[in-house]
Amino acid sequence: MNEFGKYLFLMGLALAALGLVLWSGFGKTWLGRLPGDIHAARGNFSFYFPVVTCLVISALLTLLLWLFRR
Repeated sequence: MNEFGKYLFLMGLALAALGLVLWSGFGKTWLGRLPGDIHAARGNFSFYFPVVTCLVISALLTLLLWLFRR
């Protein structure tokens, strides 16, 4: 149980750090506007799906979790 507590604490710190970085405005110009993100607008309808942004975030989280498990 002790390992689980350490893991939760580290994940909480990482989440807080990520929140502070995003709150500061880092990534505001490029996050969600990468090449490959889908954006379609017609009239008063707009559809947006950040495919590449989701892939980049998933790869970063996978790398972080892999590093924590070692």
